[in-house]
Amino acid sequence: MYPSYIPLFYMLILALVAAGSMLVGVHILGPRRHTYVKNSIPYESGLDPVAEGRMRFDVKFYLVAILFVVFDLEVVYFYPWAMVFRTLLNEGMTAFYAMLVFTLTLVVGLVYEWKKGALDWK
Repeated sequence: MYPSYIPLFYMLILALVAAGSMLVGVHILGPRRHTYVKNSIPYESGLDPVAEGRMRFDVKFYLVAILFVVFDLEVVYFYPWAMVFRTLLNEGMTAFYAMLVFTLTLVVGLVYEWKKGALDWK
């Protein structure tokens, strides 16, 4: 029917087989006994846990995460838009106004971060 989609279909089948075989392999070869000692061994740091895993984080953590999203989105959308800006201007000002609305949204997020003190590194 659509011969150009046959390689895509093969790739989809290969991905499903690979994912399924990994899940089955982990289930078969994975650890079978869960004991207190095995579950309490620290994963990365090598230190024994001293507190409950569900503890409160400082609000600064979330503010820094929002700050990262603001600047990450800025780079991801501004760079490709700047590369085709002259081409977009030939078609009208719609792309410029759309990016202006996007920029204003990012500026509002940045001002919020600034007012909350996320840019003050103490």
